[in-house]
Amino acid sequence: MLDPGSEWRLHRDWFKNSAMGDLLAEDDSVAAKNTLYRCLDKLSKHKESLFSFLTARWNLLFGASYDVLLYDLTSTYFESDPPEEKTGLRRFGHSRDKRSDCVQVVIALIVTPEGFPVAYEVMPGNTSDRSTLPAFLRKIEAQYGKANRLWLMDRGSPRKSHWRQMRREGASYLVGTPRGRLSKLEDQLLAQPWQQVQDRIEVKLARDSEDLYVLTRSGGRRDKEQAMRRRRLKKLWQRLHQVRGMKRLTATNSCSSSARPSRMPAKRGN
Repeated sequence: MLDPGSEWRLHRDWFKNSAMGDLLAEDDSVAAKNTLYRCLDKLSKHKESLFSFLTARWNLLFGASYDVLLYDLTSTYFESDPPEEKTGLRRFGHSRDKRSDCVQVVIALIVTPEGFPVAYEVMPGNTSDRSTLPAFLRKIEAQYGKANRLWLMDRGSPRKSHWRQMRREGASYLVGTPRGRLSKLEDQLLAQPWQQVQDRIEVKLARDSEDLYVLTRSGGRRDKEQAMRRRRLKKLWQRLHQVRGMKRLTATNSCSSSARPSRMPAKRGN
């Protein structure tokens, strides 16, 4: 809590370079990696109570609110043999790390705009992103009560049925729009002028039934992408100059007399 990091970092580096050993009157065996992992296993069953306590403290110390929540999923893989048992979390699934040869787990996380986590879940590696949202909506409602929350998530998480459920429960959402759906609103968006809402940020609005679509144009994002392309182009030019300076290797068909195959004399008849 004093200096957040991984258990491996605490075991390898932090404990030895801090005064915790003197304060606790213990040697570094208390920070052995397996000991730290076992501590996490003991905390797991108290996860809900721990989050309730932390969210109350964050509200008291930092004025954190839970009206706006960000929801996302990631995965982490294991370079190990596939598990033999049929139950468990390590499974083959869609790999965000391009490691379809490795088993993985899926991690779902909900945080506030300030970065305070309010809930997480570790799920089997073959879990579909779109199947996780309803359970999390019920989890947040049970732990923090009903509220007109604004959920932020990418376009791969919700289905239309999830949107209807959120509307019924009084929640709002801001979700990335698939390109196919955006193309249906193209005529409506092209007919509207850009509206400036912040410095270097312009938007266009389009409404379809109960949903409001926001098309955004960001000058800062444009500059960032142009800088990324320039850096890439610079590396390509440097590589082309390196290739131009290389010596060419030409293959020849000539061979020495010793390497030439000898001609066998023709066999003559009697």
